[in-house]
Amino acid sequence: MKSIPSVILTAAALCLAAACNPAPQTQEPAFEPPHLEQRGQATQLIVKGRPFLALSGELAGSSATSALYMEQFWPGFRQAGLNTLLATVYWEQLEPEEGKFDFTRVDDMIREARKNDMHLVFLWFASWKNGMTSHIPLWMKENQQKYALAETAEGKSVSILSTFCEANRDADARAFAALLGHIREVDAQEQTVLMIQIENEMGLHGNTRDHSAAAEAAFSGPVPAALIDYMVKNRDRLIPEFRAAWEKAGARTAGNWEQVFGKGDYTDELFMAWHYASYIEKVAAAGKEAYPIPYFVNAWLVQPEDRHPGTYPSGGPQAQNHDVWRCAAPHVDILSPDMYLADFPGILRRYMRGGNPGFIPESRDGLKGASNAAFLFGEMRGIGYSPMGVERMLERESFVPLKEFYQTVERMMDKVTDHQAAGTIRAVWLNGDDPAASYKAGDYIPIITDETIRMGDYDIKVTLNTATRFNTAPNYSGYAMVMQDSPNEFTVVGANVSVAFKPADGKGFTGLGRVEERVWQDGAWETSRWLNGDDVQLRYDILQSIDEGFSSQGLRFNGTSPQVIKVRLYHYD
Repeated sequence: MKSIPSVILTAAALCLAAACNPAPQTQEPAFEPPHLEQRGQATQLIVKGRPFLALSGELAGSSATSALYMEQFWPGFRQAGLNTLLATVYWEQLEPEEGKFDFTRVDDMIREARKNDMHLVFLWFASWKNGMTSHIPLWMKENQQKYALAETAEGKSVSILSTFCEANRDADARAFAALLGHIREVDAQEQTVLMIQIENEMGLHGNTRDHSAAAEAAFSGPVPAALIDYMVKNRDRLIPEFRAAWEKAGARTAGNWEQVFGKGDYTDELFMAWHYASYIEKVAAAGKEAYPIPYFVNAWLVQPEDRHPGTYPSGGPQAQNHDVWRCAAPHVDILSPDMYLADFPGILRRYMRGGNPGFIPESRDGLKGASNAAFLFGEMRGIGYSPMGVERMLERESFVPLKEFYQTVERMMDKVTDHQAAGTIRAVWLNGDDPAASYKAGDYIPIITDETIRMGDYDIKVTLNTATRFNTAPNYSGYAMVMQDSPNEFTVVGANVSVAFKPADGKGFTGLGRVEERVWQDGAWETSRWLNGDDVQLRYDILQSIDEGFSSQGLRFNGTSPQVIKVRLYHYD
């Protein structure tokens, strides 16, 4: 066999490397980087000039560390309705030697995402993950003299990096900036990577606050002037629980932390929130200088059994701390909750106070997940939803309702985002679970089996299918996402509910003029059936229905799979 010249082998190797790794992009990007933008009545994620809804799933924490492990999952993500993956980047893997960066796994994920028509949100697991310090490089772990840990009141170190150590913060910021600079270099044109999460569920475990010498000096020193100025200027818009703590202590505009906020656990938590947020601001600002895409942080929710800060991570971006985070970390764009508790609407409303955009990085799948996502996109005009550990869910039957909801929303994404901006979309989240079915003792489950919303000239009542032959399960959920296409026309996406219309002014009653079941066919929404008769009859007590303002007919969404129905209404005097 003839030998192959070494120059050819070298050329072949270079070609293979180019094919296997995203190449640095030399031309100017055609679009702005992914960013958040206020369009009409919604804050939207803009990707290549268009609003984008992240129909996401978060990978389990260690999955993205190995290309070999990920091979088995890539083909299934798009089939499961996802358009975006949340994937970790470990600091210890990115910077194994100080100042020397290895972007192999970042490039692997970008390459595979592009190959499989997916977007990415990277999760920067660095100084803290679930409040603990476990993903920093070994060269930091072995040098605790330089990279200091938090301490208890007794002077005992805990395995959590201190926010009061500049060396910790500066090392994190340098590595984060290197990561973002690389992403910009290889992805600014393609825009595969949409957002970055900084750290994971940060906050101090075990203690309400750090008691290291630097922390004690800061706690006994004055509350930063920037926070005082923020409180004074925004007094009428402050989070109620934060404002109440300040005013209970006398609404002072100078003093140390206990003088301004009073003695107690919440003051300790606010103190830690300021220092976590200030630390993250340095990291985020360094990243924004390298590549200004949206950044978010995620919160470990206060659990029903939690007694005080420290039993949950103290100082994280929990809802009661948002004003402190907004003041101290302006380069952080979203404060996101990891949402496993049952009261999804109530918790989401708390987290979206003050204009905070709606993005859920961790939550549930199944019909509950679909109901959550419908409420987020429709009622709260959010930008993304993500069940946790999605690669383990793909083959489960329980994942199907969320998969089908994702597929439906992706096919009408322009319509949904247009309605978000116009303020002509609403959603109803319903739950009929037995409280005893809660996954955790004490978790509050709101029982909501019907709800009425107002859109234009109509009151729209959405009712859970609880007492029909279509639902015999002891635990059930349902949702309806309603878009007003014109004064008398609506498109409704729903599952396991019925929908009735009546005049908002209480005069006369509303009838169904034309009802079309819509299906996705050959790349477009087509009418599969005109519905009438039994398919729209909700009640047979017609006179009672008319007295209540509707015609006894409405829209029926049976089962856990989403249906799309377009309806034109008319009015009887």
